[in-house]
Formats: sequence, C-alpha cells, structure tokens
Amino acid sequence: MKISIRATLLFLCTAIATVSTAEQGRIAAGIQVMAGGRYDNLRMCVGSPAGTKGGPIADIQLSIHYGLTDETAVGLKLPVMRPILFGLAFDMLQFEPEVTFQYRTPISDKLDLVLEPALGASFHYGPDYTTDSDAENPERFFAAGPFFALLGGLGRRNASDQGWFVGLKPFYTPLFSRERETGTVVGATVEGHWDFVVGP
Repeated sequence: MKISIRATLLFLCTAIATVSTAEQGRIAAGIQVMAGGRYDNLRMCVGSPAGTKGGPIADIQLSIHYGLTDETAVGLKLPVMRPILFGLAFDMLQFEPEVTFQYRTPISDKLDLVLEPALGASFHYGPDYTTDSDAENPERFFAAGPFFALLGGLGRRNASDQGWFVGLKPFYTPLFSRERETGTVVGATVEGHWDFVVGP
C-alpha cells in the first residue's frame, strides 16, 4: 500500500486540473469522467470474477492544456479516482498519465469537432487476472508499458472559452513485466470533459 499511496500523491501534487483551450497561449483546466470496458490478459480487474481477462473501467481525471493556436493545444492528463481507490481498497497501483494533442474545429454555430490523440504510460503493481479480489496476500508484480489512445467527440465553447465535450476513446497498451509474459490491454471508454480557462 505504501508504494501505491506514495506514487499517487507524487503525481497528484504535480496536477492542476482538466481541459480544452482556445487562443494561443491560453491555459485551460478542468475535470473529466470516463467509463467503458477493456480486454486485459495480465492485470486483475476488481470489477470482474477471478479468471476473467478484463472488465469494466472507470476513472476521474484532472488535466491541463496549453493553447498553441486557436484550434490546437497540448495537454497533460492525470488520473485521480482509480489510483486512490485501488491503493486504499486493494493495495494496488494502476496509474496511466497521458500527454495529449487536441484539435478543435467548428462544424456549426454551436458545436466543435474534437480530436485528441494521446501518448502515455501505464503502471501496474498488483495481482494478475487469475486472482480473486478477496484473496489474502496475493502475489503481486510490477508491469509497465506505453499507452496509445485516440479520443473523438463533439463539444461546445462559450465566449469565455469555458466549455465541454463528450467523446469515444479507444486505447491500446502492451504491458511488460519481469514476472509475467507481455500483457495486452485493448478497450474503449466514453468520456465527458468540462473545462475553464485559468491563464492568459
């Protein structure tokens, strides 16, 4: 548990919040909520029975974006709910920060098309998928790998560049470990984003 809590607090101390951005130089922050499902032939899923490869996935993320142009921004997303919940309740670490590139373009007077490819890292410390969530002192191992995703959706911004968007994000992660064979994680989530400008 100490490993999980310390790692989570370290990353959370660097976070500010979540996003979308508009004009060049603008900094936007906010919050996003996501839920979906995944195939995972390595890690234990706390929402599935022992032996199930994968299951449901949900998280709340904080992030920050910096505007490059009126249409583009770079950002950093930091998961909050899953690292804290898994650390406290299951003595596990599942943490997947992302670096994103966001592109927004108007498709009507009220809606923007939003595309956001992401590259990140996935860190795991805990049991494998054959382990029951109620097992006492299960064997734990460390695994890590790159995280690839593409979010696409529709959103809206007001005159103050505050806004929202909702989209679908498929993702893929290969996980590498000294104790296990290489794992494969493939899935998709539906995400809702709410943001506000915090800097000039």
